[in-house]
Amino acid sequence: MTISDVEQSHALRLDGKHVSKAILAEVGQELATCWKGQPPKLVVLLVGNDPASEVYVSHKMKASQKLGMTSETRRLPATISEHELLDRLDSLNHDPDVHAILVQLPLPGHINSQRVLEAIDPRKDVDGFHPLNMGQLLTGIEPVALPCTPAGMVRLLDYYDLSVAGKHAVVVGRSNIVGKPISLMLLHRHATVTICHSRTPDLPHLLSQADVVVAAIGRPNYVQADWVKPGAVVLDVGINRMEDGSLCGDVEKAVVHRASAVTPV
Repeated sequence: MTISDVEQSHALRLDGKHVSKAILAEVGQELATCWKGQPPKLVVLLVGNDPASEVYVSHKMKASQKLGMTSETRRLPATISEHELLDRLDSLNHDPDVHAILVQLPLPGHINSQRVLEAIDPRKDVDGFHPLNMGQLLTGIEPVALPCTPAGMVRLLDYYDLSVAGKHAVVVGRSNIVGKPISLMLLHRHATVTICHSRTPDLPHLLSQADVVVAAIGRPNYVQADWVKPGAVVLDVGINRMEDGSLCGDVEKAVVHRASAVTPV
């Protein structure tokens, strides 16, 4: 199915829960086949007590334990020095019983996140943020791991049989975590990709030409519904908490009346 085949009058809800179940089943089968009797061990380093990070790490622990993996969260104080954190990583890199390392972002302001990510053994880098893995993604070589959010978006398109080949994709956001990697992944799938950000002039005009919109700028309702091309597929990565406690994405909810397919927030 191509994106233009989806009827605009019936916006398709791209539900990630179905995709998640399929991925978990695949991983479970791979673990049973390749790791007989010795499940891999994941260690997550959680620095400080950021509420969102606590939730994300909890979900990761539950998923890994459900699959029969060995997983461990090592909580570190927000006051830990960068030097000490790097020492902890070096120890994990050389521990043969640890197969995967994840440093939960964001880190406290006094720690250089890029330096920390570079210190992870790229063979144990399950987030795919090490420069070697990012470089392999850039050149089209399959890295050890792909950044999970962009990889999930691509799997979502695959699950719903939405091809981006020959389509114009506009990515709003240029972070190393989402914007840049998803742009490369879409490019490898033969989409024509335009990367935009908060300083891009005439963003509404660019979005009006986009068959696929990826919003990952971290600003609530930044992309207005009437900027989006009728019939476009909208992948809204944003999760923003408003003053009243409600959640919203980076795209106005009214886009459901304009797009052909959208991700729920």
